[in-house]
Amino acid sequence: MNKLAIVILNYNGRHYLQKFLPTLLKYASNYPVYVADNHSSDQSVSYLKEEFPSVQILTFEKNYGFSDGYNRALDLIEAEYFILLNSDVEVTPGWLDPLLRLMDLNPKIAACQPKLLQYDDRSRFEYAGAAGGFIDQFGYPFCRGRIFKTMERDFGQYNDTCPVFWASGACMMIRSSVFKDLGGFDPDYFAHMEEIDLCWRMKLSGFDIYYCGESVIYHVGGGTLHESDPFKTYLNFRNSLITLIKNSRRSKLFPKLFMRLVFDLIASLKFLLFDSPGDAGAVIRANYEVYRIFRHHSGKRKRIKRDNKTLTNVYHRSVVLSYYLRGKKYFFNLGLIIPDTVIPAAEPFPEIHREGQGQVKNYRGTESEE
Repeated sequence: MNKLAIVILNYNGRHYLQKFLPTLLKYASNYPVYVADNHSSDQSVSYLKEEFPSVQILTFEKNYGFSDGYNRALDLIEAEYFILLNSDVEVTPGWLDPLLRLMDLNPKIAACQPKLLQYDDRSRFEYAGAAGGFIDQFGYPFCRGRIFKTMERDFGQYNDTCPVFWASGACMMIRSSVFKDLGGFDPDYFAHMEEIDLCWRMKLSGFDIYYCGESVIYHVGGGTLHESDPFKTYLNFRNSLITLIKNSRRSKLFPKLFMRLVFDLIASLKFLLFDSPGDAGAVIRANYEVYRIFRHHSGKRKRIKRDNKTLTNVYHRSVVLSYYLRGKKYFFNLGLIIPDTVIPAAEPFPEIHREGQGQVKNYRGTESEE
C-alpha cells in the first residue's frame, strides 16, 4: 500500500491541469498522482494521456459531482492517506511534508489542511478554507482568516498548527481508513459543504481535524461553479441545512432550524433587493427541497457514530449577527479560544487590529452532545 495518493477530481478543467499539474508533479514527485475525470467534454483525458503519462487516470461515465466522484475514485485507490486536491490549486515547495508529519504524529487526527491563500492576491486568505474552518451554532461555516466575504491579509497570524472544526475540500489530507469507515462523502450533496459534513461526523466519532500553517498553497477558487451562479447559492444553502439536520443534537435541532428559516428569509430578501433575483430564488428553492424530504435527511442521523460527547471549535453564538450587527469582521474579534495548539503562531500584527472592530473576549467553543 502506498503511503500517500494525491487525487484530483476533474470536470472540464483542462486549462487548470495544464497550468498547475507541472508544479504539483515537481513538488510531489515521490507519490502517485491520480486524476479522476467526471466525464469532461474538453478533452481533459486525451490531454493528460499525451502530456502527463505519469498521472494515473480514472474515468467516469457521467458527472458524479464532488461528493460521489471522490467516493468512487477513492474506492479504487489504496493508500494510507489521501490528498484531495482541487485542479485550480498551485502547490509550493515543501507543502507536503508538514501535512504528513502532522498526520503521522497522532492517529486521532483524521484530516488536515494547509494554509489557503488567494492565487491572484497572495497576501490575502482564500475563501474556501483560509486558515481552517469553524462553524456557529446555526450551522454557518466560517474560517480563521475569512468570515463571509471578508478575507484577512496574511501577516503570519495563522502560522500555527492547531485543531479546527473542518478542513477544506480544496486541499485536504485525510486518513483513508477513517474516510472509508464513515462511508465517505454524502452523495446527496453533489458539491459544496460535503467536507464540513464529513469533518463533523469525524469529530462525532472521536477524531480531530487540524490546520497546518507550515504548509501553504494558492487557490484560484470558483473553477467549476462561479460565485455568481445561482446553482452554487442553492447548493450552499441546501447543503448547509442538510448538514445541520444530520449532525446537530436532536434536542436543539428545531430551534436552530427556526432561526435558520429567519436568516435564510432575510438572505433571500437581500439577494432580491440588492443582488440577484436568481440567488433569492435559489435560497427559497434550497429550503423547499430540504424540508420536502426532511425525513430522508434526518433518517441519516441513525447511521452516524456518536462516540464523542463534546465538540470543540464551535462558535455558540450567531456568526451572522456578530458579523452584520456587531461588526465583528475578523476571526480574532469572535474570541474563540482554540485548545491544544501544537505550534504557536505570532500575535496578530498591529495592522490587523487596526482593520478590525470591537474587543476580543475569551470564549471557548465546546458543545456537549449529551
